[in-house]
Amino acid sequence: MKTAIIYATKHGCTEKCSYTLANELTKDPLLVNLETMKDIDFTQFDLLLLGGSIHAGMINKNLKKFIDKNLNQLIKKKVGLFLCCMEEGEKAQEQFNNAFPEELRNVAKAKGLFGGAFDFEKMNFFEKAIIKKIANIEESVSKIDYKSISSFASEINQIKE
Repeated sequence: MKTAIIYATKHGCTEKCSYTLANELTKDPLLVNLETMKDIDFTQFDLLLLGGSIHAGMINKNLKKFIDKNLNQLIKKKVGLFLCCMEEGEKAQEQFNNAFPEELRNVAKAKGLFGGAFDFEKMNFFEKAIIKKIANIEESVSKIDYKSISSFASEINQIKE
C-alpha cells in the first residue's frame, strides 16, 4: 500500500514526529513537507497521514489550505490524522477537532495527539515573548508523546489494502 505522510511544520516538532512515525510504519512512506512542497499529486497514494501543529490556537496554515482545497478527494481516501500541540486532555482534543474538518475526522482510520514542543532556538523574539507570557515557560521544552506515535503507527500498520 503506497503511503504518504503529508505534514506542515513551523519550528520542526511535526517534522520530528513525522519522521519518528515513518520509522515505525511497516509501509515505507513518502514524507511530504507542505512548507517546501505546496502541491502534491496524492492520487497515487492509497493511504494519507496528515499532520500539523497548533500555533496561537490554530492549525498550521499550509495544512489547512491543503485540506480545504482537497477535502472532497481526501474523504474518499484512507486517511490518518495527527496533531502536535502542547495542550493535554480535553483541550488537546478540542484543538484536534478544530484543526480537522468533521467530514475528515469521521473517515479517519487513526487519530493521534503527539504532544508538542516549544523550541526557543527556532522562535523569533515576538514568539518567545508570547510563549513566556502565556505558557509561563522560560526555555525550550519538549512534551512529544512517543507512546502515542507508536500507538498511532500500530493502528496504521493494521490497515489492510
